[in-house]
Amino acid sequence: MGEDTESARAQVVASRNRLDEEIVRLEASARAAVDVKAKVKRHPVKAAGVVVGAGFLVVGGPKKVLRGVKHALFGRPDPLPKSMLPNEIEAAVSALGSDGAKVRGRLEREFGRYLRETAPRSKDRDLLGVLVGLLATVSRPAAVKYGKQLAERMVNPDHDVVLDQVAKIKARRAAAADAAAAAADAAAAAAAGMAPMPDGG
Repeated sequence: MGEDTESARAQVVASRNRLDEEIVRLEASARAAVDVKAKVKRHPVKAAGVVVGAGFLVVGGPKKVLRGVKHALFGRPDPLPKSMLPNEIEAAVSALGSDGAKVRGRLEREFGRYLRETAPRSKDRDLLGVLVGLLATVSRPAAVKYGKQLAERMVNPDHDVVLDQVAKIKARRAAAADAAAAAADAAAAAAAGMAPMPDGG
């Protein structure tokens, strides 16, 4: 029965040690992952690229670039009229005459002529809209994927950094354990009415 107890105790101690090691590794990984200063020092170009890329996305850069490319290839669109008030429209229609059928016929003929004249330009604009939409649709997943990869690289700690953090945590815990042991020894010595003895004997 004593062997079973010792075996169980050894398993509990081993489990506790494994858990403690896992906690140390998790803490070290977390510290290394959020250590932005160290990441910037190790990879300043990547860090600058992430900042510039994030800023570009925040200010709507992709849309502005696509709009600029569209304007460079096909020219700027004509500006919209400042205003066309209903009173102005009514005055223009009234100027065409008082016979409703003749006015309607003239408006339909002029509108038909306008559509025939502008059809080639509107087809070009439609083609441009389709091309820009296709380009945006195709490039968006790639931009999102690349952005995620950059974010993951910035958050994932390097193995050497994690090991360095593990060493720091173990040293801090050992110092805390030594301080606690010294305090316990001092308290026991004080309780026994003895002065602490120097290490030399």
